[in-house]
Amino acid sequence: MRKPLNLTLAYGALVLALSGSCTACMAAQSDPPPVQTVAQVDISRYLGKWYEIARYPRFFQKQCVSDVSAQYVPRKDGKVEVTNRCRKRDGSIDEARGVAEVVDGSNNTKLEVTFMPPFSGDYWIIGLDKEYRWSIVASPNRRSLWILSRTPNLDKPELDKALRIISTQGFALDKLQYTSQDNP
Repeated sequence: MRKPLNLTLAYGALVLALSGSCTACMAAQSDPPPVQTVAQVDISRYLGKWYEIARYPRFFQKQCVSDVSAQYVPRKDGKVEVTNRCRKRDGSIDEARGVAEVVDGSNNTKLEVTFMPPFSGDYWIIGLDKEYRWSIVASPNRRSLWILSRTPNLDKPELDKALRIISTQGFALDKLQYTSQDNP
């Protein structure tokens, strides 16, 4: 028995509508919401030395095998001097110096960091312990991520808090590379 043309068209329209809505659902599930920073940062409390606990691997840190740290020092012009250090495979120390500038209107939660002009990178603070004992820094495109601590190691409960924030923000935990702090 042959189905009426209107019924066939109705089924076809229903299938198309459902497949379109399923595609929209899948797209919504695969695209995490935009990265969110903390509400505000007191730059004077954020300055000083931070130790890298974990990071997403990036080409500019490829040579770093351990003892990764960052030092933030205020400059007279209101910017922040950044000195990153790490131990290379041969045991020598690699150092990179740059300048960070707070993005206007960000409550000090977003910085632009330049190591080699004219290239700069986004430095968004997406997690911060209320006592400034640890911090999570990321880029809005989710390609860069660092967990930083004021001490060479971070206690498991504090690390777990940081990992929850990272996961909630749509970052893949399995991409994290943990940093050895043998001789900080």
